Amino acid sequence: MLLLRKPNHADRDGCSEPDSVAAPSAARIPAPSRQSLRGLDWFIFFLADVQTGFGPFIAVYLTTQKWTQVEIGLVLSIGGIVALIGQMPGGAIIDAAKSERLVAGLAIAAIGCCALAYAAMPIFPVVMAAATLHAAASCVLGPAIAAISLGLVGPFAIGERLGRNARFASLGSGVAAAVMGTVGYLLSSRAVFLVTFLLAIPTLIALSRIRENEVDIRRCHGEMPRDATERGDTNIWHLMRQRPLIVFALSVLLLQLANASMMPLIASAVTARSAEWATVLVAFCIVVPQAIVALLSPTVGRKAQAWGRRPLLLIGFGALIVRGLLFATVRDPYLLVAVQVFDGITAAVFAVMIPLIVADVAFGSGHFNLAQGIVGTATGIGASLSTALGGYVSDKFGNATAFIGLSGVAATGLLLILVVMPETRRTA
Repeated sequence: MLLLRKPNHADRDGCSEPDSVAAPSAARIPAPSRQSLRGLDWFIFFLADVQTGFGPFIAVYLTTQKWTQVEIGLVLSIGGIVALIGQMPGGAIIDAAKSERLVAGLAIAAIGCCALAYAAMPIFPVVMAAATLHAAASCVLGPAIAAISLGLVGPFAIGERLGRNARFASLGSGVAAAVMGTVGYLLSSRAVFLVTFLLAIPTLIALSRIRENEVDIRRCHGEMPRDATERGDTNIWHLMRQRPLIVFALSVLLLQLANASMMPLIASAVTARSAEWATVLVAFCIVVPQAIVALLSPTVGRKAQAWGRRPLLLIGFGALIVRGLLFATVRDPYLLVAVQVFDGITAAVFAVMIPLIVADVAFGSGHFNLAQGIVGTATGIGASLSTALGGYVSDKFGNATAFIGLSGVAATGLLLILVVMPETRRTA
């Protein structure tokens, strides 16, 4: 018999770990078909391909179209602001949706149209509108993937499923970066966005392979089964007051505050120390973590259920601390690439842990995706502050001091998990 979360009076004050109640219907839910699971795999793979086209290629393309750096920066900033403020509304939209597949399909179609707009009319009003629409569509895609995953496999198998999601996302990003870089080199930077538009087609085909009747809509939203003996507390304010969610959101903010500026700083350092090989070394600094994520993510998902969530969170923060300290002391640009292994460990842990812990905390509330938006907002705030803070400290006191300071921020996050964060794992 499976067990689901039971809210209690202590938990309403945010001071206890989840209890459990019987949910007989959970045991009778059939396993999803191989077609749906494979469809989700390839949906995530191709979606990562599509999203990769909107990375650094935008700045390269707009530069070739004689845009000024001020105009490029304005477009990127507007997209970033929309992505930040749209996290919670995006999650709320998924919680209200009757079909996550339909919302995801519409978002992918919108992103494909954005790519086509970039390629066809690279003028300021069109590009600004496309950047805004792309950011807004992306705000619903992240929650939609997690919701579809939860709806397919349920709360007890979601850890391993999220690990598989992270593997396919990492593989998709790596393949897309190589393909689009080659297309941009052999053809033109405009061709990158045409490829991105075309990739939206197999993404939609893969999404259609996920059978609608196998995606349990109540589980997608984090609701209790219809015949569960206890009903979850669906009050939004109760969810937002839960200590595990507040502590975890704060820890994720500290994670991003420590992590987001490390790669830009190390890219500058590598360029200064080995200008001739800087591009290749920076590329390896990006590829190495992606490979580690693809390799480790499924294991992280399995161990999260065997060990619990907190040990893996401590490993993720510990790897980030070590990475920052090594960046502060290592001078050889080639060894800096090897240090990026620790970035892969941190990324593998949190790619799985963020939606997994949110699912733990929010299950029974019916607001799983809104809770994802809360943590996503904390992620965006931390990343935005990190680049400004890291750059300022680096300019004033040097890279070594900046990396040591960022490691100190990561150590604060580790202590927060160690001392305050409760274990949220569910047991069967």
